[in-house]
Amino acid sequence: MKTMSDREFNLYRKLIYSRAGICLSPPKKALLEARLGRRLRELGLESFLAYYQYVIEDTSESELVQLLDRVSTNETHFFREPRQFDFLEEKILPNWVIQANGGLRPQQVRVWSAGCSTGEEPYSLAMMLLDYLPPERGWEIEIMGTDLSSRAIESARRAIWPIVKAQEIPEKYLKRFMLKGIGSQAGCMKAGPEIRAIVRLENLNLNDEHYPIAGIFDLILCRNVLIYFDAESRARVIRRLQNYLAPAGYLFVGHAESLNGLSEQLRHVVPTVYHQAAVNKLAPTASFAPPWGAGAV
Repeated sequence: MKTMSDREFNLYRKLIYSRAGICLSPPKKALLEARLGRRLRELGLESFLAYYQYVIEDTSESELVQLLDRVSTNETHFFREPRQFDFLEEKILPNWVIQANGGLRPQQVRVWSAGCSTGEEPYSLAMMLLDYLPPERGWEIEIMGTDLSSRAIESARRAIWPIVKAQEIPEKYLKRFMLKGIGSQAGCMKAGPEIRAIVRLENLNLNDEHYPIAGIFDLILCRNVLIYFDAESRARVIRRLQNYLAPAGYLFVGHAESLNGLSEQLRHVVPTVYHQAAVNKLAPTASFAPPWGAGAV
């Protein structure tokens, strides 16, 4: 198999940017070549140009999904960036309880993990929210996780991880919400039914013009995703996410990300945490929403 030429790399760069908003700099050429090389061998193709033609000629776009799967990065952890989870537990959740007790908000919480990878983030949220806002006290919690990668979403739906990841989870949550594998599943752990019941997981490309989502969210996490976009794509994605953020809702971004100059309505609270300072625009109507209830995990 031939190495990837600069011309081939530029073809892929343009395609990936136009479809996913991901901007690949020249130093990423070797990484892209390595990630696509295995797929070329699977298909018996001799060059990266041949694979490019294969992708663009596939009218079903299933191979485009395969390509984007290999481009996206799926590194994640349970309770990643703990200061944000501390802020959620110590500031946001108590405030929601006070508001609900005073009749200022319903006992319903919707959270969106945008770029959820293999599920550690939405399941971390599920554990904390169920512990703090118990259903037996009238709270209803819905957590949605979305990701560009089909393979990542399939893994998140299985909700099985190596047991070594247990060390990332606080003990009080681990004992209550996680199942330890035995027999053929020894060395693994699985999300228990209590948290699986409130998490739904779907493929979604944040670069798409319309998101197939109805309603708004009290909290949106889009962490370590914006760093892969150029300035134009970042601004576009933030505008769309903001439309789905409830009045007085919160947006969390990654530790290396900032919204400076991207939004006048999102107020910086603490590092990587933003608060909706104005009434949001109406989110797209339910006419865009597919029957995601059937896909609930």
